[in-house]
Amino acid sequence: MSLTGLFLCLFLVVHLAGNLQLLWGSQEGFNEYSKFMTTFPLIQISSYLLYASILLHAVDGLMLARANSAARPVKYKHNKPGENSSWSSRSMALLGVITLVFLIIHMRSFWFEMHWGDIGVDASGNKDLYTVTVTAFEQWWYSLLYVVAMAALALHLSHGFQSSFQTLGLSHPKYTPIIKTVGTVFSVIVPLLFAAIPVWLYLNQ
Repeated sequence: MSLTGLFLCLFLVVHLAGNLQLLWGSQEGFNEYSKFMTTFPLIQISSYLLYASILLHAVDGLMLARANSAARPVKYKHNKPGENSSWSSRSMALLGVITLVFLIIHMRSFWFEMHWGDIGVDASGNKDLYTVTVTAFEQWWYSLLYVVAMAALALHLSHGFQSSFQTLGLSHPKYTPIIKTVGTVFSVIVPLLFAAIPVWLYLNQ
C-alpha cells in the first residue's frame, strides 16, 4: 500500500505538469505532450508499472478494509473516534473507492479515446486530445464530478501520504513533522490544481 501509494503520488505530479497546459489553451502543446506520453518507450514501460500499481493499491486497500472490519465484528459500545483520529483516516476505503470509480470513468473518457477512439488531429498531425478534453469539461456535470473526485482525493492523500512513510518505518521525531507538513501541502495543492482545470475550461467556454 505504501510503495504503490507513493509511486502514484509521483505520477500525479507528472500528470499534473502536463495537464496544466490546458489552463493556457496550448492545443498543440498539450497534444504533443499526450503523444509523448503514449509513444516514448520509457514512458510506455512505466505505464505498465502504473497500471499494476493502481490495481495492487486498490485490491490491497479493499483487502485491508475487509480485514479491519473482520477484526472488530462487534462495535465498541462507547466510541468517540473523532477524539483520536481524523475522518479521512477512518474513511480511506470509501475515499479510495470514490477515487477508483472516478479513475475508471476518467480513463474511459480520455485514455481510451487517445489509444483507440476515433478523434481528429491538430495542425501538426497529432491526435487532438485537447479538443476531446475541452469538450468533456464544457459539460457542467462532468466538471462537477471531477471537482468532487479531487476533493475525495485530497482527503485520501491527507492521511495516506504521511501514513505511507510511517508504515515504511520512516518515523522520527525530527522528520515526521516535516513529512506531515509536506503531505498536507501536497494533498491540498495537487488536487486543487487538478480541480482548477475543469472549472477554468467550463467558465471560459
